[in-house]
Amino acid sequence: MNSLPADSSRVRWAICAALFLATVLLFSRAWSHDFVNYDDPDYVTANAHVKAGLTWDGIAWAMRSGEASNWHPLTWMSHMLDVSLYGMNPRGHHATSVLLHALNAVLAFVALRRLTGALWTSVLCAALFAWHPLRVESVAWVAERKDVLSGVFWFLVLWAYAIYAERRREARPHAGAFYGLALVAFALGLMAKPMLVTLPCVLLLLDGWPLRRFATQGWGWIALEKAPFFALSIGSSVVTFFVQKGGGSVSVALSFEQRWENAVVAVVRYLGKFFAPADLAVLYPHPGDWPTRKVVASLVIVIALTAVAVAQIRRRPWIAVGWLWFLGTLVPVIGIVQVGLQSMADRYTYLPMLGVQIAVLWTLKETRDKRLETRDSKIAPRPAFQVSGLWSLVSGLVLIAFAALTWRQIGVWRNSFTLFDHTLAVTEKNYLAHNNRAIWLCDAGRVDEGVADYQRALAIRPDYAEANNNLGRLLVQQGRAAEAVPMLRKALAGKAGSLEVRNNLANALSDTGALDEAIQQYDFILARDPRHANALNGLGVALAMKGQPAIARARIEESLRLMPDNAGAHSNLGNVCSMLGDHQGAVRHYRRATELQPDAHTHAQLGFTLAQLGRRDEAIAEFRAALRLRPDHAQAKAWLEAALARPGK
Repeated sequence: MNSLPADSSRVRWAICAALFLATVLLFSRAWSHDFVNYDDPDYVTANAHVKAGLTWDGIAWAMRSGEASNWHPLTWMSHMLDVSLYGMNPRGHHATSVLLHALNAVLAFVALRRLTGALWTSVLCAALFAWHPLRVESVAWVAERKDVLSGVFWFLVLWAYAIYAERRREARPHAGAFYGLALVAFALGLMAKPMLVTLPCVLLLLDGWPLRRFATQGWGWIALEKAPFFALSIGSSVVTFFVQKGGGSVSVALSFEQRWENAVVAVVRYLGKFFAPADLAVLYPHPGDWPTRKVVASLVIVIALTAVAVAQIRRRPWIAVGWLWFLGTLVPVIGIVQVGLQSMADRYTYLPMLGVQIAVLWTLKETRDKRLETRDSKIAPRPAFQVSGLWSLVSGLVLIAFAALTWRQIGVWRNSFTLFDHTLAVTEKNYLAHNNRAIWLCDAGRVDEGVADYQRALAIRPDYAEANNNLGRLLVQQGRAAEAVPMLRKALAGKAGSLEVRNNLANALSDTGALDEAIQQYDFILARDPRHANALNGLGVALAMKGQPAIARARIEESLRLMPDNAGAHSNLGNVCSMLGDHQGAVRHYRRATELQPDAHTHAQLGFTLAQLGRRDEAIAEFRAALRLRPDHAQAKAWLEAALARPGK
């Protein structure tokens, strides 16, 4: 049987299948993971629009929404579709991200092979892209769906553009169709993640190498055909800036000098993480000021590498293309415009690091090809085979090593505790990691440990709004509202636009008896969001405490129409019904509250109301239920003793 040609269609299909399956198997470890409490609530688990699934109303919301400080409607729709398919089971959401990333491994190979014609180097580049530990954050984090989704469109643009350039050069038909496909894919990519705004610049680089279009078509036409791409980029950039600024994500706390210094250092740190992917973390805190020696050293490295790329631009143009690809695609996220708390992020390397891979791998390819040519000219074919085999062996070992590190890193993302526990182990002064580990600990019932983590976060950064808000809310729940008020005021100073923080402050004020200010805060919230169920509930409680139970009842009933399964609101409405003498209504709402969320105080109140109605045996059962939940509940104990002392009917 004749052997297949090295670049036959059957070989290419086999490569695609192998890349896809190997990537799915490698990242399959993420399928069993939970959601995490960092951004996943904003994107999925606490987002009412997403949790409703893919609907026409949801699509309309996605098209106009600037939530999460970004305009990326396709990303929202992908999350909605996951909810429609899998509900809130995290396995399905993780599976979608893994499958999209595996598809990107295939598309990376297809696009690179079409652009360069180098089959096996394209395979190696695609595999290294897909299996590198830096990819874990983009794939294992549900909230980073935008990375893998936008990646699909990025590679489709490169593939379609390569075919367009080829057909135009050879005057073959349908070149315009592939140009149109590239433009549409680019528009869709921007709707998945606006970081793709640099793609037109990458296309210009590819026009130089490997497409070599400038020599045959000139700058004028090439620049003109990029105009629609740049128009889309400019529009997306403007929208993104105003959405992020309006959402409060654009930080003005850092000076331009601090941001510029961090950008230079980050470039070198990204290179370090690529070649030695150790101590990867979900958040690398911004230090504010970097040591001068580190900034100078980083600047020297960046200038030196740029000089090498420029010096080799004629002999080895792929080095300049790869280096400028890397630097250019990092520009939107390098921190010149600071968005968020991070100094750098692994997820930001999803597409930029391909530039470094191209510069390195095509240089190694040239070295290998030259050695093969030298061996072939002097000796028999066997040594040439040995040289090729050695390169394949080394490449395979490198891929296996990176894949092993990736498998281990995926395990870090099992849940919020493992993620932030690891982050604290590999970073310093990471206040966000302390805060988010505290959230998990409190949810797991380890409240004392959670409080200690909140306090550590605030010791590092006293003005950190999230920790002040979370600890303040916890103190209110523990009946320590007076301690919570100053924390919540500080949180509101840092997040003045947050209605949730303001609602927490209003609750604390209400519990301390500052009812007039609490009502002002609730009114502020409801003026901006009349359907804010928690504010309606809190306002009802405050009005009841002010001696206005009839108005209070209307507010809490409206809250329950919006959020019918709110146990706290049912309990509050039971209290208000008791104030109004509607004991049957009180019993009904107390019972519903205990069905939704067993609570010692609510069981006790239900028992007291039943006793007032003369239903002694039922009252005793409720008092005992309260004491099972909280044996030290003094009021329930006293009421139980009083009920037992009365003769039964």
